[in-house]
Amino acid sequence: MIVMPRLETRTIMSTEFLLNFTPQEVRVAIVEQGIVQELHVERPASRGIVGNIYLGRVVRVLPGMQSAFIDIGLERTAFLHVADIWSERQNSDAVRPIEKILIEGQSTMVQVLKDPIGTKGARLSTQISLAGRLLVFLPQDKHIGISQRIGDESDREQLRERLGRLVPEEHSGGFIVRTMAENATDEELTADIAYLHKLWGEVLHASGDVEAPRILHEDLDLAQRILRDLVNDDTIRVRIDSQENFTKLQDFAAEYTPKVLPLLELYTSDRPLFELYNVEMEVQKALARRVDLKSGGYLIIDQTEALTTVDVNTGGFVGARSFDDTIFKTNLEAAQAIARQLRLRNLGGIIIIDFIDMDSTEHQEMVLEEFRKALSHDRTKISLNGFSSLGLVEMTRKRTRESLAHLLCELCPTCNGRGEIKTARTVAYEVFREVLREARQFNAREFRVLANPEVINLFLDEENQSLAMLSDFISKKISLHAEASYTQEQFDIVLL
Repeated sequence: MIVMPRLETRTIMSTEFLLNFTPQEVRVAIVEQGIVQELHVERPASRGIVGNIYLGRVVRVLPGMQSAFIDIGLERTAFLHVADIWSERQNSDAVRPIEKILIEGQSTMVQVLKDPIGTKGARLSTQISLAGRLLVFLPQDKHIGISQRIGDESDREQLRERLGRLVPEEHSGGFIVRTMAENATDEELTADIAYLHKLWGEVLHASGDVEAPRILHEDLDLAQRILRDLVNDDTIRVRIDSQENFTKLQDFAAEYTPKVLPLLELYTSDRPLFELYNVEMEVQKALARRVDLKSGGYLIIDQTEALTTVDVNTGGFVGARSFDDTIFKTNLEAAQAIARQLRLRNLGGIIIIDFIDMDSTEHQEMVLEEFRKALSHDRTKISLNGFSSLGLVEMTRKRTRESLAHLLCELCPTCNGRGEIKTARTVAYEVFREVLREARQFNAREFRVLANPEVINLFLDEENQSLAMLSDFISKKISLHAEASYTQEQFDIVLL
């Protein structure tokens, strides 16, 4: 198994951030080399809560699962596992059972690790961390850690020594040095240290003499997090289409991220910013099941509760010298497209990819290497396996927030997420059975069938004789009424 991304093969990318503001939502598109790679959406009515700190109340302790449900004031209780209780993680050889740590009704400070997803509540931790641009502050720890993305050991040690000198002796807590800090000055690091200690003081003050559940600290909004966390040396500009928010982000950058300030650019053209970069069209494509490849091949992407499957097909591609070459070139193009779609759709969890079968082991390795290279640009933690005995590639991508489809769409009320509906004939035969069942139970004068026009038309045409036979069999009149508002699977039997 290979853990991604492989940072040593990372290539320099010219990146643009497009920030689109409306009163209803904020959207951020990340464009690399002129191609839309990611889309982040935040709506005030459903804003994410990762990073928020709460004073929670223990609702229920589950010894069998070694977990607890915590009320933090949301619609669903949040989930805390014993492994995420900080005091118990310091000595993994002597972890106490959760029922010895928490009791029902107890108040405890917690931080959200994962947003609620689907029917699952938020995932919590009692290890508190506060993120700045250069550092992450760990109030309960003394350790100074260095981001794994800073690979040079001498640079890592130098940063650790510098930070040790800059942290005031009277300040408790530890730090993690972020990648952004690799070339930071002492003044920038000192400013980040002071900001984070001040922030922690505000959290402690908010937690005093209050009853749970209560929010103690809310993370930055989406636009501010983009400036703090994602804008880096590869970024060539950050385009913002709102004068009001441009000014706010200028003030934020001037105080917390001065290096970002020159990159901010106000977009004032009449043409919508997202339309200029074809983002709207890419969003529509990212919601579709089929993804067409330039060569004529295509992908079929199916997202389910348990996992996501990606099927690669040659389609109309016949451009190679032989069938093996056609398959190989289609798979190479698909590897790039799949890596992009995972980011654009924000697909997480288990992902199974069915590349077109290749007889050549060399071709398999080249496709896998191309896929690995394409995945290296993804900031999300990825584990990638090679081809299985069935010719499938298995991987996992850390699930941190709702996928694009779950965020922008809801289940179809007609098919309830199946992706298909019963035929009119199938529904007609269900109607026959239901009329027969009710005729045996109730002595009605007449049975009136209310159904979708397609079903009613079938009764009047091909199934007309069957309807007459049923009416003779139950010795009752059966009348029909078309309801245009009914879905094809919906019907009612009215007893008159």
